[in-house]
Amino acid sequence: MSLLNNIDKKNIPTHLAIIMDGNGRWAKQRGLLRTIGHEGGTKSVKTTVECCAKLGVKNLTLYAFSTENWNRPKLEVDTLMRLLISSLKKEVNTFQENNIKLNAIGNLTNLPIKVQKELNEVIDKTATNTKMTLTLALSYGSRDEIIQAVKKISEKVKNNIISNEAIDESIINQHLYTQDLPDVDLVIRTSGEHRISNFLLWQIAYAEFYFTDVLWPDFSEENLYEAIISYQKRERRFGKTSEQISK
Repeated sequence: MSLLNNIDKKNIPTHLAIIMDGNGRWAKQRGLLRTIGHEGGTKSVKTTVECCAKLGVKNLTLYAFSTENWNRPKLEVDTLMRLLISSLKKEVNTFQENNIKLNAIGNLTNLPIKVQKELNEVIDKTATNTKMTLTLALSYGSRDEIIQAVKKISEKVKNNIISNEAIDESIINQHLYTQDLPDVDLVIRTSGEHRISNFLLWQIAYAEFYFTDVLWPDFSEENLYEAIISYQKRERRFGKTSEQISK
């Protein structure tokens, strides 16, 4: 029997973020090139996206390529960029059929022109979709995001557009890449690593975390259900006491 039957449909995370880790190790365990592992990971992306749309997750953010990933071997980076283009072309119909809006965050100008073009085309085609927003974090680093936000706010203070006293959480939120997204409710990281790896540091302040040893290419629909069931068993207090929450 599927774990889907154990999920409370009224308590689905509004914003789910996933650190997709383990493609290289998955390939190495099988004596394959790391690039084959990345290809295997694209199937898990498709499964996860469709499953989240079916469950009613309103926002799904996938850590697809970090600022640090540019330091990987050129062949691997080129393969990841190629896979990104082919996946976008292949999945645009899936996005339309499932009413999914595509979004992207990060230093996108660092991406190859071909990737930027394909990305922007799919973003434009899906702009009016409303069921779920799928955000790809590409050439993304949270510290860099925060630095850019500080610079933008500082410039506005300097030009008397906003005052020092006016700076609060909402002002900072407005200057982040994720300005149109709610805070993260649940973070999933695959492959047994227990790190955040410079991902959405501001946005996960009160998120729940779920770590699994499953390598990303093996991450299945049932694995996703397990993570959500774990999330649903937790009491989210946001700094309050259990008694305050239960009132």
